[in-house]
Amino acid sequence: MSSPQTADEHGRVAGFEVIPYALPFKAPYTTARGTLSRREMVLLRVYTSDGLVGLGEAVPLSLRGGRTLDHVVAELRGLRNRFGDEVESGRTEILTAAMRDLSAPSRCALTTAWLDLGGKAQGLPAWKLLGAHRSAPVPCNATLTAGKPADVSGQATSWADDGYSTFKLKLGLADDIDQVVAVREAVGPKARLRIDANGAWGAGEAVSKLKRIAKYEVELAEQPCSSLAELAEVRAQCDVPIAADESIASVEDAQQAVDADACDLATVKLSKVGGPLAAKGVAAYIPTYMSSALDGPVGIAAAAHTALALYPEGNTEIGDRSPGGRDPSLAHGLATQRLFAETIASRECELRDGFLHLAEGPGLGVEIDDAALEAARL
Repeated sequence: MSSPQTADEHGRVAGFEVIPYALPFKAPYTTARGTLSRREMVLLRVYTSDGLVGLGEAVPLSLRGGRTLDHVVAELRGLRNRFGDEVESGRTEILTAAMRDLSAPSRCALTTAWLDLGGKAQGLPAWKLLGAHRSAPVPCNATLTAGKPADVSGQATSWADDGYSTFKLKLGLADDIDQVVAVREAVGPKARLRIDANGAWGAGEAVSKLKRIAKYEVELAEQPCSSLAELAEVRAQCDVPIAADESIASVEDAQQAVDADACDLATVKLSKVGGPLAAKGVAAYIPTYMSSALDGPVGIAAAAHTALALYPEGNTEIGDRSPGGRDPSLAHGLATQRLFAETIASRECELRDGFLHLAEGPGLGVEIDDAALEAARL
């Protein structure tokens, strides 16, 4: 199996292009952490001397206490100094050295571009380089923004009409219980519900609310509290499975979560952990599903390819359970392109019937619409 970060042994890195841009949402995106009208991110293009272009993407996570957009842009624009002149794109040790001290979003952009280059150089899709056995549509959950119960249930109905059967509610504001009740009534008893409080609750409040909503057959609760210690306290008292998001940003965090009995699962965002290989590292310690950091088309494609490779032994038929209780039918939070009013891609993953279908072609399969990118540039 080829290294997932290997490009062409003969091509050389000839240049980097860093483009900050923003995509507007169709409607304001509201969670316990605030409201966004658009998502700001950074597109990275890595050019090689033999004419290949690798695409990467970084989503700054400043609302989560991470680096700002300006910081990530400055890091990526400094890559030439880290790489030096005319570096062979197949030299993974050079890539490793160049990533030292980079923030997680910048590492994500760089390693994703390297992965895309590797696929294009070898004529292979990224999922194969990452170790997946085959391609398959990726099951996705509907992402419902926080709001009044009637509004949230209306969102759920719209997603259900498009074929989604798993629904994630953003809680941590007012009307938490009423939102769950309204959505359950709207989508019926067979649908899967999961909730995400983005760490807004204390342990006591989380226990109280999870016990109240357990009767509505909640599949899992993402990050009900902010710390691993609190998650462990909640998990010990509740039957609802606990998934860690913000608390697991590295392999070391995953180890600590397992040691603390803090959660049943982890959800990984590529810009949070630093790219596809880091995501696979987390999944080696704890059952993991992928989520979007409200990524653009490049980030979504990278996450979808990674989702196929998390547990390749279970990548046979959707619905089969692989060893260790890891379930490839568990929906991934990768349908967020549905929330955007625009795109910068002329070819990207496609959402149909509750599944994300990868674009054809080597690497990530994504192609950029230069006019759309220019219009979205910051």
